[in-house]
Amino acid sequence: MWINTLLLKQFRKWSQAIRLLAPATAFVLLGTALFAQDVSSRELEDTTPELGLPSSAGGQDAELLYAFHGLESLPRVANLICRGSRGRHGMPVIFSTEIDLETMQAGDFRVVTKSGQIGTMHCVSVLPATDPGEMRTVLLIGDFGNASEDPPVEVDVIGHLHSIDGRLDFRGATVAVTPLEDGPSLIFAEVVEDWTLVGNLGPRRTRGSLCPSDNIVQAIRVTWAGGVTLANGKESGDVERDLYSIIVEAENGSQRTVTPRSACRPG
Repeated sequence: MWINTLLLKQFRKWSQAIRLLAPATAFVLLGTALFAQDVSSRELEDTTPELGLPSSAGGQDAELLYAFHGLESLPRVANLICRGSRGRHGMPVIFSTEIDLETMQAGDFRVVTKSGQIGTMHCVSVLPATDPGEMRTVLLIGDFGNASEDPPVEVDVIGHLHSIDGRLDFRGATVAVTPLEDGPSLIFAEVVEDWTLVGNLGPRRTRGSLCPSDNIVQAIRVTWAGGVTLANGKESGDVERDLYSIIVEAENGSQRTVTPRSACRPG
């Protein structure tokens, strides 16, 4: 039995290696407006009924892992996600599991500023993170306080928002907001027990896997905060794969470091 820990070698220049979430929308919003409506919500009330679902089941907890004050002013292309989003704040929020989009409404979320004021929600969307298995990052759009004078400090789930498998309710989950100046970071890694089954739930557009399966014995999913991509807008390849190292530890305590065979999107 192996215990797996994922470590990341630091990029030489972060500013050249990554870009924030919202600018990448131009590459994914080339489809129909109907798709944006399927994965976004401007409903300011929670319309999901109480089903008595737990916040923990089968060793999985319904948690918010991270909230990042990503952008003070969303670009014009954000209007393709939700009408009227340009110029508003953008805040990616990461969940511990994928979520059921049919239970997601803008009214499920509350943003609290440093002074205790409640931010104004405008829209929520999983765009642009809609590759197979990515239904765990939600972009909050609204007016969430000035970054220098009264920044957002907390995000709460106040509505009934379910996990994609219908087993968990995220209502009551809360997380502190990471300030805008901190930038994105690697926040979470987990072993994917069967990566061939990842992405089989949710909207058809988001199903499937983009990873190889031949001669693969194990997969580890890593989650970035804030959304990252290469400076040239392309997907990661062998160069970026070599920036990751995995330390594996045997039952007798011995350790060795290995390099992943592939860096892809297992979901």
